[in-house]
Amino acid sequence: MKKTYKIEVDCANCALKMEDAAKKTDGVTDAAINFMTQKMVVEFEDGTDVDAVMKTVLKSCKRVESDCEIYF
Repeated sequence: MKKTYKIEVDCANCALKMEDAAKKTDGVTDAAINFMTQKMVVEFEDGTDVDAVMKTVLKSCKRVESDCEIYF
């Protein structure tokens, strides 16, 4: 399953680091952040609790940029 989320990120370098962190999260098969459009596309493994995984992704992203927000 693939979902798109609005994300607030301040710089392109941080977006790349957040993308890498999201890809390493259990339950995520792929992730991509477009800094210009402020959108994040996440592809999940089948049978994954999407909300729980996204909470973990948000925690990982906040380690990169503390004021990051993902709207899910």
